[in-house]
Amino acid sequence: MTRPTSSRLDQASRGIEDDIVQLTERLKQSGDEAAPDADLRHLEALLFAASEPIDTATLRERLPKGVDVGALLARLQHDYAGRGINLVHVAGRWRFQTAPDLADNLVDVREAPRKLSKAALETLAIIAYHQPVTRAEIEDVRGVAVSKGTLDVLMELGWARVRGRRRTPGRPVTYGTTEGFLAHFNLEQISDLPGREDLKAAGLLDPRLPKDFEMPEPAMLDALATDEDPLEVEPEDTDFFEDFLADDDD
Repeated sequence: MTRPTSSRLDQASRGIEDDIVQLTERLKQSGDEAAPDADLRHLEALLFAASEPIDTATLRERLPKGVDVGALLARLQHDYAGRGINLVHVAGRWRFQTAPDLADNLVDVREAPRKLSKAALETLAIIAYHQPVTRAEIEDVRGVAVSKGTLDVLMELGWARVRGRRRTPGRPVTYGTTEGFLAHFNLEQISDLPGREDLKAAGLLDPRLPKDFEMPEPAMLDALATDEDPLEVEPEDTDFFEDFLADDDD
């Protein structure tokens, strides 16, 4: 086997250098050559600093005159293609975003505790002790109007639910608590809610309450009460939910 001599190695090395020079010249002529560091860094900084996707025209205005923004963007897009951050073109604008294949590794689930308002707590207590109860009955106990948002919050939390409709004029909807309510407040059954004496001992009852004041015995009925009708949505009754919301806003 014949080993290459030193002169042959030198010739091969010079040949490679010539090829690199020729390739560089061809890239320059085609406009795909390595972008000048200053312009490329300027473009990169603009894209990182942008609070929202940025269009090519705006980038062109912010870069020196005569800079081939398209070539710079193509170069950056190529450079970031295999990284954790990619340069993407979305709806005619450019932005940096995390690589799609890393999405599962970047999910951060956090529980944000939400403090209930006084109105929501009072409404929940009335529902728990008076169920099945209508909105008008809740307002009668509280002495003030109940906003639809308050009831929505309680239902979104899964602590209150719509049971049915009271068999009275206007057929108002009735509310009750849920199994989720019991689980959250660590109650085995609704009757485990504190009674009058418990609340009085805890200082949660106004001492000025009349002597004949009575607290209702809480009961969470699975079946509808005798004065309740089920919430039935007939296919042809397209105005049901509008009536439901209107009923709640009265």
